[in-house]
Amino acid sequence: MKRTLIRNARLSYANVWKPRAINDNAEPSYSCSLLVDKNDKESLAAIKAGIKEAERKGKEQYGAKWKALRTPLRDGDTEDKGEAYKGHYFMNAKSRTKPGILKVVRVNGKTKQEPVLNEDEVYSGCYAHVTVEFYPYSASGNTGVACALGNILKMRDGEPLDGRIRAEDEFSEIEIDEDDLDDSDDLDDLDDLLN
Repeated sequence: MKRTLIRNARLSYANVWKPRAINDNAEPSYSCSLLVDKNDKESLAAIKAGIKEAERKGKEQYGAKWKALRTPLRDGDTEDKGEAYKGHYFMNAKSRTKPGILKVVRVNGKTKQEPVLNEDEVYSGCYAHVTVEFYPYSASGNTGVACALGNILKMRDGEPLDGRIRAEDEFSEIEIDEDDLDDSDDLDDLDDLLN
């Protein structure tokens, strides 16, 4: 199936570094919830086209009577998911395969993509371009379209959704009193010892 690109999705419940199982009987997987602004017509059109194609494949795979009773696209204004979800559609994407995770960097006035090595850079609340793949399913009387997580290209930071505060932000207003410092913290003394 063809992958769908979702631009500038906000990641929520970003479990993209280590696989986790939702319960003891489930297989561990990588997952995240993708928040898509309701005004993002381009991404929403791509999502709807991907779901429609998966529905067509479902009829082909499971027979003409197969019908998608569930689709992954949900309304953040009608489900009680918190303030970050308001004004957004969202969908949960997961995969047993670890996603490739890149970021955009500027070097000498040009942008390029490179792998994200620090796991703290991609978190619940950041914005990213994400590829997903929609596929039909039929299991235990449930039929529908699900969403597989592809790869992630981090675009920019956002307010963390997990309540964490960056140390740089938390201590930015604090004045450091020189009397509170231990003499061993003096880098000049360390340089003298090494030379």
